[in-house]
Amino acid sequence: MFSFKVSLSLAALCSLAAAQSPVWGQCGGIGWTGPTTCARTHALYTVAGSTCVKENDWYSQCQPGAGTTPPPTSPPPTTVPTSTPPATTTSTAPTGLSSIPASTLYQITNFGPNPNNVGMYVYKPARVQAKPPLIVASHYCTGSAQAYYSGSKFAQLAETYGYVVLYPSSPHSGTCWDVSSTETLTHNGGSDSLGIASAARYAITNWGVDPDRVFAVGTSSGAMMTNVLAGAYPDVFKAGIVDSGVAFGCFALPGQPEDSWNAQCAQGQLILTGQQWAQKVFSAYPGYTGTYPKIQVWHGTADTTLYPQNFFEEIKQWTTVFGYPSTPISNVTESYLPRGYSNATYGPNFQAILAQGVGHTVPLFEQQYLQFLGIA
Repeated sequence: MFSFKVSLSLAALCSLAAAQSPVWGQCGGIGWTGPTTCARTHALYTVAGSTCVKENDWYSQCQPGAGTTPPPTSPPPTTVPTSTPPATTTSTAPTGLSSIPASTLYQITNFGPNPNNVGMYVYKPARVQAKPPLIVASHYCTGSAQAYYSGSKFAQLAETYGYVVLYPSSPHSGTCWDVSSTETLTHNGGSDSLGIASAARYAITNWGVDPDRVFAVGTSSGAMMTNVLAGAYPDVFKAGIVDSGVAFGCFALPGQPEDSWNAQCAQGQLILTGQQWAQKVFSAYPGYTGTYPKIQVWHGTADTTLYPQNFFEEIKQWTTVFGYPSTPISNVTESYLPRGYSNATYGPNFQAILAQGVGHTVPLFEQQYLQFLGIA
């Protein structure tokens, strides 16, 4: 059903590429037409053999044996920020964009309905486009607005491209986002997603933000929130970048605490049809007849926090929402991507990038995100 071509750079492996799947590559599943045997070496690290392990009916994966040197995975963004956390200034009430200080992280409040008191910070570059795009950048579990600001390049690139960034900060004790409650999964239903949508709406109304260029990006829990915003607020957000997340509604746990962890979903055990996944999106905003945001999802095949099956469930969900075929129309290794990354395009509004041997989370490719969003 899903076919991905992976380029191996070692000359010694070239003759095996057509017959063997690489370590952490797909080796079986319903509709799979690629290799069903596994390579016993890897271009990046030592492998003590690998075998094809069935994860579910749709997906089997080549997994290394005991004694394998662990693959080099990028640490979660919580580990090393790229710059010193900023000094934050605060406004007791939102103001016009011209009154917000440039090139600093600036907290705003009173921007609209915000039932969970989500913290909200804005970054305005020194030079802003006349009708700027807006990026809402949602952090990972254990993170914060300040940490995501420091550990990503969204603010730095805003100085080049003149867009505005909103950095929401989770109000929950574990600092994960609520992506499980009925309220957050419902248009104007409440919880974290409504607070974030309110800030985006305020930016459109009061800051001159282009309503056709309001975007969401996020990592891990923030990636899940990006899918929530895309599904529950398609009238606000026009595109989303989902870095190592799960399908909209996958974490749903009605009646449980708002930021609950759903192990069944996280471990890739919640397997639905494309139509079932799409219905979760459609039910979030009954009666909505507009266009859904274009989506780009990223996931690593060695992710043991949010298992890679979630990547394929996202594909089923969004291809069905968009009415696209279940197989990609193109599947390439982009020049900007590291070895082992493949980009499958299913239509103009959906791309899925699988990173072989990469764990949780996939490193950020902010410049490429901007290209997908139409900013760069």
